Amino acid sequence: MPWIDVSIPLQVGMTVWPGDLNFSFEPDRRITNGANANTSFIHLSTHTGTHCDAPWHFVDTGKKLHEVDPSIYFGTAQVIEWKYDEHINAEKLKDIEITSSRVLFKTKNSSFPTVGDFHTNFLALLPDSAQLLVDKGVHLVGIDYLSIAPYKQSRPTHEILLKNDVFVVEGLRLEKVPEGKYEFVVLPLALVGSDGSPCRAFINLP
Repeated sequence: MPWIDVSIPLQVGMTVWPGDLNFSFEPDRRITNGANANTSFIHLSTHTGTHCDAPWHFVDTGKKLHEVDPSIYFGTAQVIEWKYDEHINAEKLKDIEITSSRVLFKTKNSSFPTVGDFHTNFLALLPDSAQLLVDKGVHLVGIDYLSIAPYKQSRPTHEILLKNDVFVVEGLRLEKVPEGKYEFVVLPLALVGSDGSPCRAFINLP
């Protein structure tokens, strides 16, 4: 069964959260200039592209990334296709059977390009749906744009999830993934003392 990459490529011109540092990739040493090897510099925010939020991102007493149990990074995830042109809300979500402790939401966001302008009309979780996931025992939640919460409504959705140690993955690329349950891997950088990290994420498609 093939593993497919569901993370955003890190490249110049990629979409970033408004006000965040633009991603850059700069030359350091180059063989063509007489160096022994090619090396480069990268500059980016901890919340660039596909990335995770540690609880400390919105909860000042929450765990930092190195304190998160890494077992959450590996396991079965349920991909839910949200077929509505509205934010993910408890009224409609309660009618969907949740059968995994890891839930990934595929929405209209999957049609947005990963380079160029930021789309403020992306779909995300409303606070009541975040609480519903907590109540159902979900420990990881992911979505296909750069925030799990609606634009300019970061609280309380983030707080509800993160204060309950729900690991948040944002910026997934799920356009090629049908609804269903799959083996899922998400790998943050091993950053100490961080609020989050860029990630590489994979789904095992049958």
